[in-house]
Amino acid sequence: MQPETRFAFKEWAVVCAALASGRQSLILRKGGIHEGREGFRVEHREFWLFPTRFHQQRDEILSDAWPLLDELQSRGEPRGHELDLYAVVEDVQHVLDRSALARLSGRHVWSESTVEQRFHYRSPGLFALTVRVYRRSTPFEIVDSPHFAGCKSWVDLPTTLPTSGLQPVLDDSTFDRQRREIQQLLASESADYLIRP
Repeated sequence: MQPETRFAFKEWAVVCAALASGRQSLILRKGGIHEGREGFRVEHREFWLFPTRFHQQRDEILSDAWPLLDELQSRGEPRGHELDLYAVVEDVQHVLDRSALARLSGRHVWSESTVEQRFHYRSPGLFALTVRVYRRSTPFEIVDSPHFAGCKSWVDLPTTLPTSGLQPVLDDSTFDRQRREIQQLLASESADYLIRP
């Protein structure tokens, strides 16, 4: 693990909550409209998770994840950004087989209609990132800024944040099992490994 980083990855707050709870170790990503002509790329192997409420809706996630969304909404609108989750990317696949994504049902909180819509947006395919998530006991508080706005995956933070004191959300054996299961579910000639295990 890097001792510090200033890079963050924007993700729905409800997905961040699912990652924080150990419910999932997977991030699915198509890429925002500001990703550029080449689309989404895994620019950093380690990053802070940057929760956002933009776009997330109840009908876009599985019903068993609604309590996570309800909990987030009960807290009200945050004044800034709290960063307490750190992700290390273990595997990245560009999944071109829709049936392979269907096998991941229950491994993430997206609804099937959200997977379908994202898969077919612009051109078929989704990125699947298997991530090991770590948590900080006290969040870093980041003041909101127009710099963070827009449909983009990556943001540079105003300062470099240390990773000391982070604790894994899942123990080694549980995470290794989840990682192997995801690899098996995505096993397909139509899935290109960008980072190999």
